[in-house]
Amino acid sequence: MTEMLTERRGSDFAVLARSIKELGLLDRRYGYYATRIGLTVLSLAVLAVGFVWVGDSWWSLFLAVAASFVTTQFAFLGHDAGHRQIFTSKKRNDWVGYGCGAVTGISYQWWVGKHNRHHANPNHEDEDPDIDIPALAFSRDQARTKTGPLRWIAAYQAYLFIPLLMTQAVLLKSAGIEAAVEGTVKGLKREIALLAAHVAWYLTAVFLVLSPGKAVLFILIHQGLMGIHLGMSFAPNHKGMPIIPQGEKLDFLRKQVLTSRNILGRRWVDIMLGGLNYQIEHHLFPSMPSVSLRHAQPVVQLFCEGRDVSYTHTDFLTSYGDVLRALHDAGAPLRAKAS
Repeated sequence: MTEMLTERRGSDFAVLARSIKELGLLDRRYGYYATRIGLTVLSLAVLAVGFVWVGDSWWSLFLAVAASFVTTQFAFLGHDAGHRQIFTSKKRNDWVGYGCGAVTGISYQWWVGKHNRHHANPNHEDEDPDIDIPALAFSRDQARTKTGPLRWIAAYQAYLFIPLLMTQAVLLKSAGIEAAVEGTVKGLKREIALLAAHVAWYLTAVFLVLSPGKAVLFILIHQGLMGIHLGMSFAPNHKGMPIIPQGEKLDFLRKQVLTSRNILGRRWVDIMLGGLNYQIEHHLFPSMPSVSLRHAQPVVQLFCEGRDVSYTHTDFLTSYGDVLRALHDAGAPLRAKAS
């Protein structure tokens, strides 16, 4: 009986995949990506001209806010390239990814390797790098392993959530640089050259146009808001969802759906979150162009409901409440010992 159940469950994804393919939702969307890439590059160019035109003024700090949004959009494009959503050719996707890495300062190949491990085993203990974060605990058991200052941070992590997110852009950059220095990324020479170029042009532009004090403030605002934007795009996707214990096995469909959360809303939500708000569909079909995820969502939801597979979706604000409650609960044992 167990073997029959495993076989039936194993075939569920194949049935869904055929439906999705027949609808054409896996087809490349070249026109969409040409427009999106063009608008994103144009936004960066306009931002650069505006930055030079405003010059050494306090008004330039408002441009740091705009820069955080634009560079995050480049990060989203790099994400899509890493999943081969843009072109069928790996080489062409990689060139887009490298270009986005040069703008954001995040190592493209380092991120692809890390992100692929996450997709293979989302929310799986000891296998998903996205739930192995020193300053955060995603379960009570994980919280109990924290020591020193990290133990205090984990205890009050729900209250420290936004300040911690402000560090995410810098942490992603530094992790990529560390991997490049250690020689653990593919295309090492190219990655080092692009990361060095990013640091050089970014710091030169900021300190050439602005006085030292304003330049430091510009960097803090830009990187802090970019970190918040990235963190608020990724955090609701899996945080607070079931964590799969070590040794437990699930078929592909259930492994991806049960550990993921969707955020449904209007088109502005798709733009703000780079299409990652359709996390369930994205995990089931990583190479699906992000613009097609909205159309796949009702198909996948109906399919899951027909097979009694829990399909979690919520709205923009509620999702963050769910994340904060989950973080607060995970830190509960540490707060109890402190009191």
